[in-house]
Amino acid sequence: MDALRARFAAAAGGRPIPLVVAAVAIVAVLIAAVLVAAGQASGSTADRPEVRLAPSTVAPTPLLVHVAGAVRHPGLVALPAGARVIDAVTAAGGPTGSADQGVINLAARVTDGQQVVVPKRGAAAAGAAAAPAASAPVSLSTATAEQLETLPRIGPALAARILAYRDAHGGFSSVDELGEVGGIGPKTLAGLKDLVTP
Repeated sequence: MDALRARFAAAAGGRPIPLVVAAVAIVAVLIAAVLVAAGQASGSTADRPEVRLAPSTVAPTPLLVHVAGAVRHPGLVALPAGARVIDAVTAAGGPTGSADQGVINLAARVTDGQQVVVPKRGAAAAGAAAAPAASAPVSLSTATAEQLETLPRIGPALAARILAYRDAHGGFSSVDELGEVGGIGPKTLAGLKDLVTP
């Protein structure tokens, strides 16, 4: 140990104390730097709240749609949200050879509880001609322009606006939404409420 002290003294020009002071100062600076860094690291996480995301246990609820008419397997089908009429027809086995898909809007979005009817060729025209004035309510989500025109105060221009609104908004969620179609005022809407379904 005396040899080590003598070596330090010789290296420091006979002054061992400044060397020891310098070594202690360097160690103190290193310890202070480590403590400051540790304090900043712990402070940065303390300032931010911890966010924990719980895994989703709720599965999206499927839409239940009744597909009837000229399809291979009529009945109820479950579809994902955002599905369209073509998806419902496909889920029901697709159209039969006698189906008239030209009279329904295959691109319209379906809603939960909706009924999609795929008519047979010629059935829509024959049914419209033979239908009495007090027939079943017209479905705003699946009706053709001709079916809409059977309603009071609905002519070709207004039927076209109803179909355009339906296509743009994915169908009707309520009969009152019909009032948002240009040209349908409160009086016309009141006269249609018992004659149509969403």
